[in-house]
Amino acid sequence: MASNESRRVSDLETLKAFGHPLRMKLYRALYVAGSATASQLADQVDEAVSLVSYHLRKLADHGLIEEAEQQGTDGRERWWQPASKGLTFHDEDFRDAPEKAATHAAINRLSFDQHIEMYRRYLDSSSNWPPEWRSAAFFSEYLARLTAEELADLGREMSELVNRYESLGRTRAEAGDTEGRENVALHLYGFPFRT
Repeated sequence: MASNESRRVSDLETLKAFGHPLRMKLYRALYVAGSATASQLADQVDEAVSLVSYHLRKLADHGLIEEAEQQGTDGRERWWQPASKGLTFHDEDFRDAPEKAATHAAINRLSFDQHIEMYRRYLDSSSNWPPEWRSAAFFSEYLARLTAEELADLGREMSELVNRYESLGRTRAEAGDTEGRENVALHLYGFPFRT
């Protein structure tokens, strides 16, 4: 990855470019892989290579991904990588116009739907995972009474904790410690509600 910092997406055109279901899946797959070709990603998302190439170019046009160092011997293959450690989208960047707010909300819903689908796939296949992975997996709901400032602090602290584990896992994997290591999705939501 070119940058070790997350990129804050704050313009509507980049938000719209990212907000395509296949592009979101491709970005996620590329993030997990670190770098990959359109052919490799097409296999993962079960789409035609030409379609995947098109959507990768759209992500690159907005600086969300970039070309990676060539790997392997096939000089015709174009390698891609995320341009940053991740992406963040903040409500305050999109609330000043109805179209921005609507697009931001639609993309949040799409992202949530993809999270649910990932978790459903895990639930449907959980019996195929070894017992230690089934025991380690968790789903929790916490209900707290907080101020907006406390919720923001909680979000920052949780982000720091997750980033610490993500960095540890990547560092160990890069050092060759891959035994028993799997991709893990962690979806966190913190939001106010009234009963």
